[in-house]
Amino acid sequence: MTPYAFAAGALLAALFGPWSAAGVLVLPFLPGKIRAPFALGLALVIARCLLPGDPWAESIGKRVLLSGELRSGVLHSTRGPIFLHTYPLVADGRVRVRGVVARPPGPRLPGGFDRRTWLRGLGIQAELRDVQVLEQRPFPRGLRDRVRGNLLRGLTPEAAGLARALTLGERTALGDDEDAFRKAGLAHALALSGLHVGILTGFFLLAALPLGRLRFLAALALLLGYLALVGPTPSLFRAALMAAVWLLARSAGLVDVPLPALLVLALGLHLALAPYSIWNLSFQLSYLAVLGIALILPLLPQRPRWRAWLWGSLGITLAAQAATLPLVLDRFHYLPLASPLANLLLLPLVGLLVPLGFLKAALPLLADFLAAPFNLVAEVLLRGTRFFARAPGLHWGSLDVSGYSLYYLSLTPLLLAAYRHLRPRTALGMAAAAVLAAAATADRVRPDVWFLDVGQGDAALVRLPGNVEILVDAGHDWNARPLARALAALGVDDLDLAIGTHPDADHTGGLPELLGLVPVGTLVLGPPKPGDALDSRIRAAARARGVPLVTAWRGRILRVAGAELRFLHPPPAATGDDNDRSLVFLLEYRGRRLLFTGDAPASNARFWPPLHVDVIKIAHHGAVNGTSETLLRRYRPRLAWIGVGKNAFGHPDRRVLNLLSTWKVRVLRADRDGSVRLPLR
Repeated sequence: MTPYAFAAGALLAALFGPWSAAGVLVLPFLPGKIRAPFALGLALVIARCLLPGDPWAESIGKRVLLSGELRSGVLHSTRGPIFLHTYPLVADGRVRVRGVVARPPGPRLPGGFDRRTWLRGLGIQAELRDVQVLEQRPFPRGLRDRVRGNLLRGLTPEAAGLARALTLGERTALGDDEDAFRKAGLAHALALSGLHVGILTGFFLLAALPLGRLRFLAALALLLGYLALVGPTPSLFRAALMAAVWLLARSAGLVDVPLPALLVLALGLHLALAPYSIWNLSFQLSYLAVLGIALILPLLPQRPRWRAWLWGSLGITLAAQAATLPLVLDRFHYLPLASPLANLLLLPLVGLLVPLGFLKAALPLLADFLAAPFNLVAEVLLRGTRFFARAPGLHWGSLDVSGYSLYYLSLTPLLLAAYRHLRPRTALGMAAAAVLAAAATADRVRPDVWFLDVGQGDAALVRLPGNVEILVDAGHDWNARPLARALAALGVDDLDLAIGTHPDADHTGGLPELLGLVPVGTLVLGPPKPGDALDSRIRAAARARGVPLVTAWRGRILRVAGAELRFLHPPPAATGDDNDRSLVFLLEYRGRRLLFTGDAPASNARFWPPLHVDVIKIAHHGAVNGTSETLLRRYRPRLAWIGVGKNAFGHPDRRVLNLLSTWKVRVLRADRDGSVRLPLR
C-alpha cells in the first residue's frame, strides 16, 4: 500500500496546491502503515509548489527586456520561463526580446484553445505580448541535428515527417496527417511513451545479456540519454519513470514488480518533480490510459497464443479508450468509431517503424540500408491511417463534473463484477442507473442562448429543446473554424437555422466556410443586394451545399420548436447601406424575448412595434448610432450584449454605455466577459 498512499498524497497536493496542507488533518485517521508515505507525497509536492513562486507577479502589464534560450515558443530566461505570444512562432535559438508581460488568457469560445491551462500544465505563469526581437542567434548544430540527419537520410518526404514524429516527437512535421491520426484514433501512436521506452530498453537488454544485472543500469543510462535528447514530454516522462523503477528493481534482484504499483509510484514521483503537469492534457491521458490497461490486463486470456494476441490487442485498446473516453470527448468532441480496428491493424506497423527509426538514427552505417523498408512500412501506415480517418465518428459536446462522475460511476460496478467483487446483476443495475441519470439530465441546460466572443464581430447560438439550434451571424472569415469547434463543444452536430443579418465581414464573413463545416437545415438572409461580393459568396456557398434559402423582411414570422422569430426590419424593398438593410428580429420563447439588431441604426426603431424585452443585442458593437433613448424607452431591456473586441473605432461608445447605465441596463461585453450563456427559462 505504500506507493498508493504516496501517490494519493502527491495527487491531493498537486490538485489543491498549498491549500492541500489541510490534508494533514486527516493523517491521524489514516492507518499507521500508510500515514508516512501519504504525508511524504503531500509534503514533497507542497514544497515543490511553493519553491519557485511567481517570478512575474510584479511585472504584469510592464514592458521588460529579456534574454535566454527560446525553445518551441518558450523563453527560458534567468527570471523563469515565459511564453512568447507571436505569430508565427520565433525560431528556436538564443534571443534578446522586449515585450509586455501579461497573464495568459482562457478560451474565448466554448471548446476553444485554453492557453492559460496549456501553459499552466507546462509550469508557465505568464506570456510576453507585443514582442520585439532585438537579437536572435540559432543554436549551434548539436547531437539532435546529427541524429535527425541520420534518421531522415534516404526517406521520402512523407516518411520523413512520420519518422520525425515517431522517433523525435516532432509531430508538426506530419502536416495534415497529424489530424488524420487523430481522426483514426491513432493519435496516441505519435506520443513518445511506453511503446518507445519499451522498444528502446527491450532491444538494449537483449543485446546486453552478457552484462548480467549491470545491463539494467546501462539501459537506465540509455533511457535518460534519450529523454535528454527528445525532451521530457509528460507521456514519455511517465513511461521513463515507470521503466526506471522497474530497471532499478531488476538490478537489485527483484523480479515481480506489478504494473499498478509501477504506475502509482511513477505518478507520485512525477508530481513531486513537476506538480504543474497535472493540468497537462497529455499527462492526464497518459496516466488514465495506462490505468485502464493495468486494470484490464489480469482479465485477458493468456493462452492459446493467437487468442491471447487477439484479445490482448483489442482489450488493451478498448481499456485505454474506456479509461480516457470522457476526457477525449470533452477536449476533442469526437471519438472515431473504427479506432479499435485501426489499432488492431496499424499499431503493429508503428511497432516496426519505431525500432527501424531508432536504428537509422543511432547507426549511420545502416541509415541508407534501412531507408527502403522504412519508406515501405510508412507508406502502408499512412494510407491505412487516411482510410480510417474517413470512417464515421461519435460527436459530443463538452462535459461537466456530473458527466465525468456519471460515466465513471457506470464503469466502476462493471469492473468490480469482472473482478468478482460484485454480482453481475447488481453491477448491471448500478451501471444502468448511472446511464439513466445521465440520459435524464442530458438536455437540462436548454433552452438557452450563447452570445459568442468572436472579437469585433457578432455570433450567437440559440439552443431549444429537441436539439434545435439557431445560429445568428458567424463573425469574420477567420472565425469559421473556431466557431465550428465551439458548436461541437456545445453539442451541436448541425444547425436547423443559420441567420445572416447582413453582408458585413464582421457578421457574416465566416458563413461561407461555416456552411461547409457544419450541416445547416435552412439559411435565412435579408433581401439580396446586387453587386455585393460577400452576399453573392454566401448565396453561392448555400447553393453548393444544397442549403435551402429563405428571404426575410419586415412582417415575416418563422416558428420553430415553440419559438417565434418575428422580423421587424428591413422593409421588403430595402435600400441604403449594409447596416440599414440589417435583419432585425424578435425571438420569443415561453415569455422570454430577445431583440437581435444586427448593425441597424437606432433611428429605424420608430418603425418597430414597442414591446418590452429581456435581452437586447446592441447594434453595431456599441456605436453611437446603434442605440438611442427612443429604442430603450420602447423596449426597456434588462440586459444588453455588446459584441466588441479590440478595435480602432472607439466601440463601445462612452455615450452608449452612459445611456445604458441611465436606463439601468446590465451590460455584458465580449472583450470583458468572453462568451456568455443566458438561460431562456
